[in-house]
Amino acid sequence: MNSIAFCGSLIVDEIKMIPSWPEKGMLVPISSLSRAVGGAVCNTGIDLKTLDPSTEVKAVGKVGDDDRGGFVVKTLSDRGIDVSQIVREKGVPTSFTDVMTVSATGERTFFNMHGADSALVPDDIDPAALGCELFHFGYLLLLDGMDAPDEEYGTKAARLLAKVQAAGIKTSVDVVSEQSERFARVVRPALKYCDYAIVNEVEGSIAAGVDKSDLRGICEGLLALGVKERVTVHCPEVGVTMGRAGDYVAVPSLELPDGWIRGSVGAGDAFCAGMLYSIMKGLPPEEALRLASCAAACNLAAPDSIGGARSLAETMALDSRFPRRSLAS
Repeated sequence: MNSIAFCGSLIVDEIKMIPSWPEKGMLVPISSLSRAVGGAVCNTGIDLKTLDPSTEVKAVGKVGDDDRGGFVVKTLSDRGIDVSQIVREKGVPTSFTDVMTVSATGERTFFNMHGADSALVPDDIDPAALGCELFHFGYLLLLDGMDAPDEEYGTKAARLLAKVQAAGIKTSVDVVSEQSERFARVVRPALKYCDYAIVNEVEGSIAAGVDKSDLRGICEGLLALGVKERVTVHCPEVGVTMGRAGDYVAVPSLELPDGWIRGSVGAGDAFCAGMLYSIMKGLPPEEALRLASCAAACNLAAPDSIGGARSLAETMALDSRFPRRSLAS
């Protein structure tokens, strides 16, 4: 494979630095403003394109016909990503998140506006026009139009994934972390129509109905729910993966030095990008997990979601630069 389409969440992060979090009803000054792209399409797409610029990466989804929408489209285009299948929706704002960040501690509080990407529905996407070999959808539980019920498939997202699979395209999904009764209702129907699932241990445990410490059990549970080829689960300590044949591989995370971690926003997306690239290139499971964990480690060295992205060679250099955790610990 050499072409992938990322579909779903397109978000702008409006980052506001503040000296402290105010008491209710009080005022604090905003010391600086910055803007960055976010969401599954931007984060994972840019990470993968940076790993290997020769890979054809496409963005699919909706933004508003506004300044934020223009920022998303330009940022992706400048990174070499095909934006021809991003719809500019009139009368609806681009989805955005106000990220209130305390300067001294880096502590962040998020206020999210569901906008144009939540208006995305299966009829907006023509599988025959995707022109890709792998289709990654993210995030389940964050896109209102796709999370909506569907009489035949369970959810609109499941309907879309079924359509894409029927066109001969492999499918993959990612999930946003959420503790709610919606999880099983929204996530499980989509698993029946995906070839690959890449989730963290909290998301996987809720979907599979297994304790989050039982990573093998999570993999087995998600495969039993319908994932056709491979499940991958990541957490801060280790990444694991299991295929339909029952092969189970675990690779511990890198032991990063003090001062390396400057932020964790987008680390899961970076891990996902590494895993998707490995799937496209047919890498063995252990090698895939090593690449994915190194991609996540690169992300942790930057305060934003994409600033840490590096080339394949630079990313894999971390594998010999730093030791790995002990699985026994």
